[in-house]
Amino acid sequence: MKGDYQDLVDEISALLGAPATLENRDFRLIAFGAHDSDDDLAMDPVRTRSILTRQSTAAVRAWFEGFGIARATGPVRIPAAPDAGVFRGRICLPVRYRGIVQGYVWLLDQEPGAAGPDAAALDAAMEVAQRIGVLLAEEAKAGADLSREFLAVLTAGPGWQQEMAVSALRAALGPAGDGLHAAVCVTPWPGEAPPSVPGAAAVCVVPRRGAGPAGGPPGGGPGDGLALAVLLRLRSTDALAPALTAVARLLPRSAARPAAATTATATAAGAATRGGAPAGSRAADRAAPSAHPAGEASGAHRMTAGVGDPVRGLADLPAAWEQAVAAARAAVAQPRFGPVAQWSRIGPYRMLAGLAADAADDPVARALLTPAHRELARTAEVFLDCAGQAGRAAAALGIHRQTLYYRIARVEQLTGLELDEGEDRLLLHMALKAARLT
Repeated sequence: MKGDYQDLVDEISALLGAPATLENRDFRLIAFGAHDSDDDLAMDPVRTRSILTRQSTAAVRAWFEGFGIARATGPVRIPAAPDAGVFRGRICLPVRYRGIVQGYVWLLDQEPGAAGPDAAALDAAMEVAQRIGVLLAEEAKAGADLSREFLAVLTAGPGWQQEMAVSALRAALGPAGDGLHAAVCVTPWPGEAPPSVPGAAAVCVVPRRGAGPAGGPPGGGPGDGLALAVLLRLRSTDALAPALTAVARLLPRSAARPAAATTATATAAGAATRGGAPAGSRAADRAAPSAHPAGEASGAHRMTAGVGDPVRGLADLPAAWEQAVAAARAAVAQPRFGPVAQWSRIGPYRMLAGLAADAADDPVARALLTPAHRELARTAEVFLDCAGQAGRAAAALGIHRQTLYYRIARVEQLTGLELDEGEDRLLLHMALKAARLT
C-alpha cells in the first residue's frame, strides 16, 4: 500500500507542478514527492524536519490547524511565516473519507504575485486526495477490524484455545497471514489504540493484569494498565529498519530515537572491548550511578517498546508476542537497549523476563538491594559484568583496586555468598539483573 500512496502523491505533484507530501491526520509523513528545485526556500525548516523525522512537532501541527484545515473540504492556502520556519506559503488539500479527515496533502505555494495552480488543476488534485482518503480509511479499518482476533491470540490460554484463536486470525488476514510478521509491544500505553499504524496488519490494546513481576501477566510489560500490541508486516527478516522506525513513531518524542541509532548502540555495546571499560562499553554503562538495581529512579513508567523475532505464518505469534513483551521490559531495565529493544539483543533478559516475580526475588540479595547499600549493589553488578576481573571492574567504577576488594568482601558478608564460587556468582548476577525488571 505504501507504493499506492507514493503513486498518488506523484500524480498530485504532476497535476500542480510542485512537489507534494502526504501526512496522516496526526501529521506523520506517509509519502513525499521528489524535490528537484534549486530554490533554497523550497526546503524550509518545517518541511525539512517533516521529511527527515517523518513527523511534525506539536507546535507546527497547532499552527497549521489554526487555519481550519481539519474542517476544510477544499484547498486551504496558508501564508508564509518566516518566524515559524515556514519560508514559503502552503497549499493544503484535506484528505477525507465520508466527511472524516484522514490526512493532508501539502504543497509549496507560489511566491506572491506568481501564478499558482488554477481551479481546474486544484479540483483534479482534490479528486486524487479523495482516492488517498479511501486507502487511508481502508488501512485503518483493516487494523481495527482485526483487533478482536489479534487480542484473542495474545490472551488465549495454551492448547486448543490458542490454536483456535490463531486459526481465526489467519482466516481474517487471508493470504497475508502466511507472510512475514513481527510482534511489537509498546508499554505502558495511555488509552485506546491509534487509528492507524503504518505497516500494521493488526493493532489492539492488551490489559496488563496477572502475576508478572511488575503487575503484568507472566512475562508481562513494565507497569500495570495497558500495552499496545502491533502486528507489523515485514518484507524480509533482514529488513527490520522500517519496522523499528514505525515503532519509534509510537513513542513520545522525548523518548524516541531513530531506530538506526538504537540498533547501532546495541551493536556497539555488544562489541565492547575486553581490555577495559571505554565510554559506551557495557561495563561503563552499568557503572553509571543511575543504572544500578537499587537506584531510586527505576524508569518503571517510561514508555518503551519491544520487538520480537520475525515469524512466518502465525503459529509462532504467541511466542513472538512474549519476546516483544520481554524486550520492552528489558528496555526499562537497561536504557542502552532502547527505547525500542529487539528481543535478539537483550542477552540474559531473554531468560530473566520469563521468570515469575517470586522466582526472581531471591532472598540472598534483599539486603544488598536496599537503598542503604546502593553503592555495594552497583559495585557487585559491575564486578560480575566484568567476569570477576578486578582490574576491569575497578577501572569501570573509577575506584582503586583495594577499594573494590573491600566492597566485594562487604557484599559477601551481606549475602552470605562466596564470589570465588561460580554458582554463587551466577545466583547473585541473576538476582541483580532480575531486580532491574521489578
